[in-house]
Amino acid sequence: MTSSSAHTLPGNSIAEDYEGEFGCTLMDLRKLMELRSTDAVTQINAHYGDVQNICERLKTSPVKGLSGNLTDLEKRRLVFGQNVIPPKKPKTFLELVWEALQDVTLIILEIAAIISLVLSFYRPPGGDNEICGQTASSPDEEEEGETGWIEGAAILTSVIIVVLVTAFNDWSKEKQFRGLQSRIELEQKFCIIRNGQLIQLPVAEIVVGDIAQIKYGDLLPADGILIQGNDLKIDESSLTGESDHVKKSLDKDPMLLSGTHVMEGSGRMVVTAVGINSQTGIIFTLLGASEEDEEEKKKKTKTQDGVALEIQPLNSQEGIDSEEKEKKVSKMPKKEKSVLQGKLTRLAVQIGKAGLIMSALTVVILILYFVVENFVIQRRSWLPECTPVYIQYFVKFFIIGVTVLVVAVPEGLPLAVTISLAYSVKKMMKDNNLVRHLDACETMGNATAICSDKTGTLTMNRMTVVQAYIGGTHYRQIPSPDVFPPKVLDLIVNGISINSAYTSKILPPEKEGGLPRQVGNKTECALLGFVTDLKQDYQAVRNEVPEEKLFKVYTFNSVRKSMSTVIRKPEGGFRMFSKGASEIMLRRCNQILDKGGESIQFKNKDRDDMVHNVIEPMASEGLRTICIAYRDFDDTEPIWDNENEVLTELTCIAVVGIEDPVRPEVPNAIAKCKRAGITVRMVTGDNVNTARAIATKCGILTPGDDFLCLEGKEFNRLIRNEKGEVEQEKLDKIWPKLRVLARSSPTDKHTLVKGIIDSTVGDQRQVVAVTGDGTNDGPALKKADVGFAMGIAGTDVAKEASDIILTDDNFTSIVKAVMWGRNVYDSISKFLQFQLTVNVVAVIVAFTGACITQDSPLKAVQMLWVNLIMDTFASLALATEPPTDSLLKRRPYGRNKPLISRTMMKNILGHAVYQLTVVFVLVFAGERMFDIDSGRKAPLHSPPSQHYTIVFNTFVLMQLFNEINSRKIHGEKNVFAGIYHNVIFCSVVLGTFFCQILIVEFGGKPFSCTRLNLEQWLWCLFIGIGELLWGQIISAIPTQSLKFLKEAGHGSAKEEITKDAEGMDEIDLAEMELRRGQILWFRGLNRIQTQIEVINTFQTGASFKGVLKRPTMNQQLDAKLVPSSYSAAATPAKSSPSTSSAVPSPPVGNQSDQSVP
Repeated sequence: MTSSSAHTLPGNSIAEDYEGEFGCTLMDLRKLMELRSTDAVTQINAHYGDVQNICERLKTSPVKGLSGNLTDLEKRRLVFGQNVIPPKKPKTFLELVWEALQDVTLIILEIAAIISLVLSFYRPPGGDNEICGQTASSPDEEEEGETGWIEGAAILTSVIIVVLVTAFNDWSKEKQFRGLQSRIELEQKFCIIRNGQLIQLPVAEIVVGDIAQIKYGDLLPADGILIQGNDLKIDESSLTGESDHVKKSLDKDPMLLSGTHVMEGSGRMVVTAVGINSQTGIIFTLLGASEEDEEEKKKKTKTQDGVALEIQPLNSQEGIDSEEKEKKVSKMPKKEKSVLQGKLTRLAVQIGKAGLIMSALTVVILILYFVVENFVIQRRSWLPECTPVYIQYFVKFFIIGVTVLVVAVPEGLPLAVTISLAYSVKKMMKDNNLVRHLDACETMGNATAICSDKTGTLTMNRMTVVQAYIGGTHYRQIPSPDVFPPKVLDLIVNGISINSAYTSKILPPEKEGGLPRQVGNKTECALLGFVTDLKQDYQAVRNEVPEEKLFKVYTFNSVRKSMSTVIRKPEGGFRMFSKGASEIMLRRCNQILDKGGESIQFKNKDRDDMVHNVIEPMASEGLRTICIAYRDFDDTEPIWDNENEVLTELTCIAVVGIEDPVRPEVPNAIAKCKRAGITVRMVTGDNVNTARAIATKCGILTPGDDFLCLEGKEFNRLIRNEKGEVEQEKLDKIWPKLRVLARSSPTDKHTLVKGIIDSTVGDQRQVVAVTGDGTNDGPALKKADVGFAMGIAGTDVAKEASDIILTDDNFTSIVKAVMWGRNVYDSISKFLQFQLTVNVVAVIVAFTGACITQDSPLKAVQMLWVNLIMDTFASLALATEPPTDSLLKRRPYGRNKPLISRTMMKNILGHAVYQLTVVFVLVFAGERMFDIDSGRKAPLHSPPSQHYTIVFNTFVLMQLFNEINSRKIHGEKNVFAGIYHNVIFCSVVLGTFFCQILIVEFGGKPFSCTRLNLEQWLWCLFIGIGELLWGQIISAIPTQSLKFLKEAGHGSAKEEITKDAEGMDEIDLAEMELRRGQILWFRGLNRIQTQIEVINTFQTGASFKGVLKRPTMNQQLDAKLVPSSYSAAATPAKSSPSTSSAVPSPPVGNQSDQSVP
C-alpha cells in the first residue's frame, strides 16, 4: 500500500526512473502531509526551505501553474498517482442471480419441483394402480405416465425465468445508479491555474504540482500546501471530528487536506497528494475498500466501535442493553427510508402473512380430504408399494399450496418501485433534476411546503446596478462619469475593483449582441458592471494591485454580511475598502462624502433619513441595496484580528441599488404550486422590503393576504423562550402564516425547516423541500425531507448535503420534480390496485377449488405465468406512465395518508367480485355451457382438459383488460386517456396477449393447456372485455355510499414517530451522563486497541506511523456525528468516495436531528 500508485503501473522501474526527475518522492510528500500546524511548518522549513522551494522541486510555478504539457501530466500520474479513489467492485450478474435465488418461496417451489420430478420417474414395482386409488386410466396411460415429469420441469423453468428477470432488473438498477454516481462525479470541477490561465478542470484530472485556486464553499479535491491565503478557515470535521473551523496561514498551518470544506476566505495551494495517497484516500484504503476487510469490519463493529466501547465498561448490563439497542436502531432506517417505502413494507408484510395462512390451509385441507376419502370412506389400507403414489399426491398438494403462496406474495412491489423510480430519475435528468438519492424523487410528490432561496432560484441571478446614491444625490439611472469629482470616481472604482474576489469577472458575450457574461459572484459582477458603465476599467486597477499585494482580506460570511480588503498606501499607512448590506454598513459609518468628494459628519439622524428616503424606496422596488465605504489608518496600525475595532468609523462612498429580475416563468410555477396544495415560502438574506417586493412579483404574496413577512431577529424573538431555546408551541403559531423570512441566517433556515417537519398541528404532517446554494445551507438541506442544491451557483458543500441538484437553478424544475414524484406515487398505487385484484382472485380460486375439487383450477405453472404477468410486466407497464398536468390539480397525500384509498379498495373488491363469479361459473358449469368434458376431479397424470384451459385463458384475459382499468385510480371514467403516449404499456399488453395465444395453442402439457377453437376464444375475449364495462359500472357507484370500505397501507402514526424519537433521545442522554473522566479513559483504551488492530491488519510497520492517527480520529467523528446507536451502522466504510462527509459535525446537543452523511 505504501507505493500504491505503483500497483497500477506497467512496471515499477518506470515510476522510479521518473521519480528521480522530481525533487521529492511520493513517500516524502505523504509523510509531509501527515503533519499538522507548527510541526508541518518546521518540517517544510528544515527540509525544503519554504513552499516556493517545494513548487520548484515539483517543477511548477506558483503563479502560472503547470504548462499543461500532456507528457508531463502523464509522467506526474505515473509517479504520484491519479486523483481517483477506486470504487467498490459492482456485483456480478451471477452474484445477483444467487441473491434472487435466496427468496424463500422460490426455494420451497424448487424443492417441491425436484421431489415431483424424482417421483415422476419412480415406477412402483408391480404396484397395481387400482389398489392405490385413482391415477390416469386412459388408453395412453403409459405415455401419460412418462410425461409426468413435465410439470416439475416446467415449474423449475419458470423459477429460472423469474430469477433471471429479477437479477437482470437488479443489475440494470445497479448500472443506472453507477452511471448516476459517475455523472455526479464528472460534474464536479475545480479552479486550476495552468499556463497562467484559470480553468475549470474535472477533479479526476488534477495532478500533483497543479496550482489550485480555492474559495469559500469549495470541497477540496486533493491534499495541498497553501501558497497564498486571505482569511482562510477550513472545516476539517470530516477528518478529525473537531467542529471548530481551523485557520490556515503560511506561518501557522499551511496544510490543506482533501475532503475538507472551505468555510471562509480564499487562496491558492500547490497540490501535493491525490487519489489514494491523499488523506481521504488513505482513510478509505484503511477502512478496507477490499471485501475481506469489510467482512472483518462487520464482525468487529460490535466491540470495536468508539461509542459502544465507551458505554460498555460502566456496567455490564448496560453494555448488553446498549448492544441490543444498537441492533434495534441500526436496523431502524435512517433518512434513506422514504414515506412510500415505509407504507409499502408494512403492506407487503400484511399481505404475505395472509398468503401464508391461506396456503397452509389449502395444503392441510387437501391432505385431510385425500386421507378421509381414501382411508376412511373407501376403507383402503396403506400398502407399502402404494407409498410413492400417495407421496406424489401429497407433493402435488404441496405444490398447489406453494403456488397459492407465490401468487399471494406481491414480490413485484419492490420491482415496481425500482422501475418507477429508475424511469422517473432518467426522465427527470431531461427536466434539469439530477437525483442523488432515489427515494427523494418520490418523497417530492408528497411535499406540502417548499422553502426557497430568492437569488438565482426565483430570480435570474443576473444582477445589474440600476440606481445609485452618491454625494447626496439619488440617481434613478446610471449617471455619466463626468458628474463626479475625480476623487469620488477614483474611490468608487478602487473600492469595487480591489474589494471583490479576483475570480469575479465580466467577459464579453458569447454571441454578438448578447449580454456580457458574468463569472463568479453575481453581486460583485453587478458592481464591476457599474464600474464598466462609468467607462472605467477594473482590470487595470487589479493589474496595478495584484492579489499578492493585498495586505488583509476579511471575506464575506453569513455573520459579517460584509467584505473588506486592506491595502498599503504608497505614502505609508493603510486604506481599507468595505462593502456589504446597506443597513449594516451604515451603522458602521460616521462620515459620508458630499458632492465635492469631501467627508462630512454622518449622524444617527442622517442615517435614519437616508434609510427612509433612499434605502426603503429602493428596496420597495425589489432592489438589493449595497453600501460601499472606506477607512484610512494613517497614524497607527490597528490590531487586525480585532474586527470590531477595525470595521468601524467608516466613510460612506455610495449606496447602489442592484436589480435581479424575477425569472419570467416563476409566477406561473408558483401558481401551479398553490393549486397543487403546496405552500411556497421565501427564505432570504436580503432586507425585508426587497424580499416583500420580490415575493409579490412572484405571487408568493398577493395583496390583501393575511400572511407574515418577518426578519430573522423578529422571528427568533417570537419563537424562543427566555433561555433562548426554540419552543415548538411558539413556532407552531408562526409558521402556518409565515411566507417571507428576510435577513435570515442559516440557523434560522434550519430552525424553520426542523420546526415545520416536527410540527403536529394541522390535519396532516408536513413534508418539506428546501433549496440552498451556500455552504451554510448544508444543515437545512440535510434536515429537509428533500434538499435541492443549485447546480450552477451552488457550492460543493451544498451539493454534497442535497438529494436533488437543479442543473439550471430554476424554480420551475422543482415543480417538475413534484410532478414526477406524484407520478411515482400514483404509478405504484395503480400497480397495487392491479396486483391486489389478481392476488385476491387467484388465492380464493386456488383455495376454494382445492377444497371442493381437490385440485386447483389454475395449475402451478399457470400460476407462475400469471405471477410473471402481474409482477414483472405489469410493473413495467404501469410504472412507466408519463406524468400529466392533472397531477398538479390535487392536494399532496402527506405522510400518514394510506396507500390504498377507499376508491382503490372499491375497485379492487368490485373487480374481484366480477372475476370470481366468472371463474366459479366456468369451473362448475363451464362444461355444460361449452358442451365439453369436465376437468374437475381429474386423476393424477390425466391430460389437460379444454374445460380448465378455458378457465385459465379467461382468467388471464380478464387480468389483461383489468390492467387497462388500473391506469386510473381516482375514479376517472376514461381509462384510455393518454394511452398512446405510453408505448411501453401498449407493447406490454399486446405482447402478453400474443404470449397467451402461444401458451394456449402450443403450451400443451407443461402449461396444462390444450387447443381451443375460434368460438371458445371469442367467448374468452368477450368475458375479458366485460372487465372494461364492469369498470364503468364500478366507477359510477359513489365511494361515499359504501361505508364498509376501509383504507390500507397507512404511514407511521404519530405515536410511533414519537417512540422512535424518544429512543434516540434516551441514547443521547445516556451518552451525556457518562462522566468525562471515564470517557477520556475509555477513549484512550479504544485508541490503543484501534492502533493495534491497524498494525495487525497491515504488517508494514514504519510506513503507517503517520497514518495511525487518522482512523481513531475518524471513529471519534462517528462518535460525535451520530448517537451511539447509529455508529455501527454509519462507519464511513460503506459510504462512497463522493459522499465522505456532508455536514460539519453538529453541536453535541443537536445530535438526534442530524442525518448521518
